[in-house]
Amino acid sequence: MHPTPPAPRSLVLASSSRYRQELLAKLGLPFTAAAPSIDEAARPGETPTRLSRRLAEEKARALAERFPAHLIIGSDQVAMLGGVQFGKPGGPARAREQLRAAAGQTVEFFTSVCVLDSATGEALTDLDLTLAHFRPLTDAQIEGYVEKERPFDCAGGFKSEGLGIALLERLETADPNALVGLPLIRLVGLLEKFGVEILAGGG
Repeated sequence: MHPTPPAPRSLVLASSSRYRQELLAKLGLPFTAAAPSIDEAARPGETPTRLSRRLAEEKARALAERFPAHLIIGSDQVAMLGGVQFGKPGGPARAREQLRAAAGQTVEFFTSVCVLDSATGEALTDLDLTLAHFRPLTDAQIEGYVEKERPFDCAGGFKSEGLGIALLERLETADPNALVGLPLIRLVGLLEKFGVEILAGGG
């Protein structure tokens, strides 16, 4: 008799972001999405790397009680320019302000992903760093972008998956998905460590 293969692990994406859901769907695995509730404020002296990794894991752990026997995926992105963190602008005025500061500069995007086995409490985390080199931009270009794209829920007021790509001179990245919000290349590696073989259909 052949041994019975293990049942596929149920996946949960700890995010309500449609961008992250669309990215995870690329892997062709069934998953559930649920919004975590955590405090995303940085701690005193916390580096962007530590902040991004910590929040990715906290998002995953926030759903562990609700999904007690799952692999929970958390992700977080921190945008930095000259040592200053760029959060989600929330509205047009702040978005314009952030983009004026980014024009002609290089913005660092730290994007972490965590996979938590809620049955055991084991968590593995990895991080991608993308350097986005912005073009010099006029106020008219910034205004046009903000009006058309309305990027108020994205770190730095920047959406590379849409019109935001026109703001850039070039990108330095190992994974273009990371800038959208979920580093799929690193996620695949983490899932494989938990026995999820993406190309074999999971499980």
